[in-house]
Amino acid sequence: MSLSATKFSSAGVAGAGTMGGGIAITMARAGLATTVFDSSQAALERARRQIGEFFEKSVARGKLNAAQADTSVKKLTFSNDIGAMALLNVVVEAIYEDLRAKHALLAKLDAICSPETLFLTNTSTLSITELAAGCKRQDRVVGAHYCLPAQLMKLVEMSKGIHTSEDSWQRAWAFELATNQQPVETQDRPGFVLNFFCVPYHNDVIRMIEANVAKPAEIDRAMKAAMDFAMGPCELIDLIGLDTQLRASEAFFSVTNNPRTAPPPLLRRMVAAGMLGRKTKRGFYDYGQDAMFGA
Repeated sequence: MSLSATKFSSAGVAGAGTMGGGIAITMARAGLATTVFDSSQAALERARRQIGEFFEKSVARGKLNAAQADTSVKKLTFSNDIGAMALLNVVVEAIYEDLRAKHALLAKLDAICSPETLFLTNTSTLSITELAAGCKRQDRVVGAHYCLPAQLMKLVEMSKGIHTSEDSWQRAWAFELATNQQPVETQDRPGFVLNFFCVPYHNDVIRMIEANVAKPAEIDRAMKAAMDFAMGPCELIDLIGLDTQLRASEAFFSVTNNPRTAPPPLLRRMVAAGMLGRKTKRGFYDYGQDAMFGA
């Protein structure tokens, strides 16, 4: 199938968390009929509100006009029935980093989706080949790791599993371009490009805080001033979610045995205390509102 012949009219995201909501925005903003699935009605309602607020702020900031924002919002459907994903062209799996949970979801999608549906998995540390083994259409599974926050960042790291077909790869690449993302090809290796750097880097930052080298705000100020980063590492960890950093560290360490990827004790304690970052309004910083980044 040539890229010019590849067309997409519908897509969906399985998982209505921070990443799933951002990915849904990229789809709807590109004009695709977009379905957001999550088994939790509360997660769906939170995503609906946050996405709506994001588009409102986009208009206020002159990024979109009111008609464009309204059209995008109307492209979105939210459902806690996985059957709503059955006839979509593309489904992006965007749940938390747990191989068994992702296998279970892919198996359910495999059972109900059209044979032509392409599956993209938004894993940040897990093997695409291992993930694809959770369903019977391993040739139609492609790794597509979106850069957080997906609604603002263009980068998508794309990886083939051992059984990924060339047709699926070409379609997946065309889909990212059709939704105005910037795909880059990576190998099916732990961490791909971003997390190869970021998981150990963020753990190093947390260990600096444990060792009382500097407070989170000072570390962020130093890195932004020295490196011209838009966000400091503690701000970014709060945005990603400390629970996500913990899962990514555990997954990465299990396959690399790199001590820098091992979860720091402070990270485990903060997650146990429910201090997950923006999603719980408290992490390294306190947050007064539950809003999507950029909204």
